[in-house]
Amino acid sequence: MADFNFSVFSAAPAAAAEDTALTDLLAAAVGRAPAPRRWLTGRSGMWCTAVPSGAPHRQQGWKLHVTATPAAAPQVLERCLEVLLRAGSAFKFAATTDYVAALNARNAPRGHSGKFITIYPESDDEAVRLAAALHAATAGLPGPRVLSDRPYAPDSLVHYRYGAFTEDRRLTNDGFYAWMIIDPDGNPVEDRRAGRYTPPPWVTCPFPDNGRPVTRAEGGSRKQIVIGGRFAVRNAIRHTNKGGVYRAVDTRTGDAVVLKEARPHVAADMEGRDTRDRLRAEARALERIQDRGIAPRSAGLFTQSGHLFLAQEMIPGTPLREWTADRIRDAGWGPHLAPALEMARRLADLMIEAHAAGLVLRDFNPNNVIVRPDGAPVLIDLELAAAAGGGEDVPLRAGTPAFSAPEQFDGAPPHPTADYYSLGATLCYVLTGGPPFFMEERPRPRPLTRRLTEWLAARTQDLDLPESLRTVLVELMADDPGRRCTPARARSVLASCAPSPVPPQARRAATDHDEDPGEHGEDAPEWLLEACDQVVRGLTGQLLAAMDPESAQALWPMSCAHGAPDPCCVQHGAAGCTGALVRYLRHSDDPRLPDASATAARWMLDRLRDGTRRPSGLYFGTAGVAWALLDAGLALGDGGLADEAVAVAEALPGTAPGPDVTHGTAGIGMTALHLWARTGLPLFAERALAAADALAASVEEGPDGLVWRTPAHVESKLAGKSYYGFAHGIAGVGCFLLACAEATGRAEHRDLAVRVGDGLLDAAVRTPWSLMWGTGTGDPPTAPYWCHGASGIGTFLVRLGAATGEARFAEAAGLSARAVTDQSWRAVLGQCHGLAGNGDFLLDMADATGDARYRAAAWRLARVIIASRAHRDGRIVLPDERGDVSMSWGEGLSGVLAFLVRLRYGGERLWMADGAAAPGSAEDALVSETHRAGAAVRGSAS
Repeated sequence: MADFNFSVFSAAPAAAAEDTALTDLLAAAVGRAPAPRRWLTGRSGMWCTAVPSGAPHRQQGWKLHVTATPAAAPQVLERCLEVLLRAGSAFKFAATTDYVAALNARNAPRGHSGKFITIYPESDDEAVRLAAALHAATAGLPGPRVLSDRPYAPDSLVHYRYGAFTEDRRLTNDGFYAWMIIDPDGNPVEDRRAGRYTPPPWVTCPFPDNGRPVTRAEGGSRKQIVIGGRFAVRNAIRHTNKGGVYRAVDTRTGDAVVLKEARPHVAADMEGRDTRDRLRAEARALERIQDRGIAPRSAGLFTQSGHLFLAQEMIPGTPLREWTADRIRDAGWGPHLAPALEMARRLADLMIEAHAAGLVLRDFNPNNVIVRPDGAPVLIDLELAAAAGGGEDVPLRAGTPAFSAPEQFDGAPPHPTADYYSLGATLCYVLTGGPPFFMEERPRPRPLTRRLTEWLAARTQDLDLPESLRTVLVELMADDPGRRCTPARARSVLASCAPSPVPPQARRAATDHDEDPGEHGEDAPEWLLEACDQVVRGLTGQLLAAMDPESAQALWPMSCAHGAPDPCCVQHGAAGCTGALVRYLRHSDDPRLPDASATAARWMLDRLRDGTRRPSGLYFGTAGVAWALLDAGLALGDGGLADEAVAVAEALPGTAPGPDVTHGTAGIGMTALHLWARTGLPLFAERALAAADALAASVEEGPDGLVWRTPAHVESKLAGKSYYGFAHGIAGVGCFLLACAEATGRAEHRDLAVRVGDGLLDAAVRTPWSLMWGTGTGDPPTAPYWCHGASGIGTFLVRLGAATGEARFAEAAGLSARAVTDQSWRAVLGQCHGLAGNGDFLLDMADATGDARYRAAAWRLARVIIASRAHRDGRIVLPDERGDVSMSWGEGLSGVLAFLVRLRYGGERLWMADGAAAPGSAEDALVSETHRAGAAVRGSAS
C-alpha cells in the first residue's frame, strides 16, 4: 500500500472578499419578518445561524435538512426563508456558495454531504408541517440527496433524520469527540452520522410515506440486484459521495464489468455540470480510444432511478500506485529501478498512444493507471479527459494534487502540455516511490524546477538514476508549459537508460557509500546543517504563528482523518506541540519560546479544569498532558507549573481499560516512570509498578505467544483486537515493562519483556537483509513505521538488546533498521506513519550501538523531509498525510520538528522513559521542593 493519499479536487478561484449573497438574503428577510418576533442571527465558521428570541431549546429530535446545488442555493434559501421566518423555528445554513460546493463535493464525507440548511423544529408535529411546507416551496429546484437522511418524498430537496440539536460532544475512550443523544433510559448514545439513514431503534417516525420506495438499507430483502436490465451487482469496490463503484456481471455475455455511478447534482458547478457530466465525458473518451487497447471497453451508459451508470470492461491487475510500492518493498531500494524504468517506458508509450487518438487525459496519475498481469499499463477513470481540439464543455480547475499541472488548477483550457507535466510527476513516483507534491509558497514562490531538482536529489540519494533521466523529469515538469519536453523525447531517453543496481544481499545495514551526509562521521555536510537549521526555525515560526490562545476549541489547528480529537492530547493536540517547542527551547535563544511554552501550558490547564471527561492515556489522554506540563515547568524554571503538572499526574488512574502505550495502561506507566525520574517522588514509582503488575496479570498466553488486548466490552475501535506494534501492540507494552524493570529492579517484569521480545522474533517475516511484521497474527508485512511496523518494534528491541546483552535482540533491531533504511522512499513525513518516527528510531540505534552509520541514515531521511518544505510568509510548512498543514505530533509539524531538533542537537527521544533509572537529578529538585510545599498547602486547606 502506498503512503500518500491521492485525491481529485476542484479548486475554486480565489476571491478578494467573501461572497455575502446568502447572508444578505437572510438580513433582508429578517428585516421583513412580521413583528413581534425578534431574530438573533450570527456566524460561526462556515455556518450562519438564525434563532428566534425566546425559542425553546430541544436537546434532540427530528431535524430537517434542505439541499441545493451552488447555483440554486440563493433561490432555495430565499424560498425557505419565507417558510422558516413565518414558522419561527431555529435554523442554520452554509454561509457562502463556496461552502455549499464543499458540502456537495464528490469526496465530501457521506454522513455530512448535501446539508445546506438545517432546521431544528420545536416539536415532531412542527417538523412534519415544516417538511411539507419546505417541500412545496422548493419543488423543482436542484440539489443532491442527503445520504444520512430519508427524503421527504421522491426527488424532494427536504430530508429528515433523528439527531442532536445541541452541541453535546463527549470524548470517547479513543480520544475523539462524538455527538451524543440520550436514550429513553437516560444513557448517552453516539449520534452517528453515517452515509445511510439509520434512526435510533427507540424512535417512531412521524413523517408520512409520500410514495418513497423502501430501500434494502431500510429493511428490504437481500435478493440479487440487477441494474440497467442486465448487470448483476456482486459487491461494492468503494462508496464516495459522488456514487459507488461496483463489481458486476453482464448477464447477457457473462463478462465481468465495473459499474461506475454518478449521483445527480453532486459536485455541481455554477453552470450546472455535475458528476454525471464527468461520467459522460469518460464514456466519450473510452469510445475515442476503444480500439487501441489502452483503456477498458465501454459496455454502456444508462440511467436508473435518476442515477447515471457507466458499465465498462473489468481490467485485471493492480493500480500503478500499489504496483510501485509492492516492487520497491519486495525488491528493495535500488534493485527496483530496472522494472521501474521498463514501466516508465510503457507509461510514456501509453500517453503517446492516447495523444495520437486526439485525447488530452488531464488526470494521468498512479491511481488512474492499472497494471495488467502481463505488465501492460492501462488507463482508467477518464472523467476529466477531453478532445485535443477543444469544443467539449469540460470542468476546469480540476485535477490531482502533485500530478496535475499548475496551470490546470488555474483554469487553463485542456492542452497536451499539461499531460506532459503529469507524465513527469508519475514517472517521479514510479522511480522514487513518492509523489512530487509541492505545496503553495508565498509571497515569492521558488521556481518549480528548482524545487523539483532539490526534491529529486533527496529522493534518489541511493539510486543509480542516470543524469539524462533526471534532466528529462525536470523538463517534463517545467514551469513554462511551452518549454516542457514531449513524451516522445522522454521515451527516447528512457530507452537509453540501463541501471546497474547493487544486489540486495550486498547492501550494508545503513548507507555508507554516499558522500551525503557523512560517510562514517556523526556530522552532516555544512550545507545540510544550515538547511536543517533553517527548517527548524521555520517550523518553529509556523507553530508560534498558528497558536490561538483565545480559542476555547483548539490552541493549534489540527488535521485529522479520524475525527475531532481532544485538543489537549499528545497525538493531535496541544501537548504534542508543546513538547516539541519545549525541546527546542533548550537549544534556542528565540525570545518567543518561553512565553509561548508558558501560554500553551496555561491553556491546557484551563481545559483540564472545564469538566470534560478525558481518557487517561499517554498519546490520547491526560497522562500525555501531565508529561508536557511537567517538562514545560522544568524548562521554564516555573515551580508552580511543575507542581500543577504533578497534581494532574497524581489524579490519573493507575490503569486504563486497554493495555497499550497510546491509550492504555502501558502509557500511564511510562508517564509514571518519567515523573518519577524527573521528581524523585516515590508515588510515581509505585504507580509504575502497579501498572506493570496489572499488565502482567492481564496477559494472555495464545497459540502464537503473549497477547494483550483491549477487552471486548470496552467502547473502543481497539476492543477485542491484538497487535504487534508499538502504538497499540505488545512491542509498546514490552518496552514499558522493560523500562519499569530497569528503573525498579523487578526481574519478573524484565523476564516478561524478554518473552515479548522472543514472541516478536517468532512473528517476524524475514528476508535475507531485514525483518518485517504484520499488524497482527496472520497479517502480511506492513510498512516499517512506529505505529505498527518495524520502526516501532525495533524501538523496543534495541532497548531490550542493550538491557539484556542478548545478541538476538540486538541483531533483530539492526535488521529492523535495515527495513527502515530500505524503505526510506516512503513519502509520508510524520512521526506515526512516516520518516520522522523512522528517523527517531535510527537515532535510537545510533545511541545504543555507537554506530555512526545509523545517524547518517537518519540525516538521509531528514534530507527528504527538508526537500519537501514550502516557504510561507517567512515561515516553513510541510504536508501531512493528506497534503494539508497540521501542527499535530502524530502526522504534522510538531513531530517532525522534534525529530529534527534531536538530530541536530542530540538528547533523549520524547515520550519515552529512557531516563527512568536515575530519578532525582539536580534540575528536578525544583519540582520536588515545590510539590512538597504545594502538598502542605493542600493538606492544611483540607
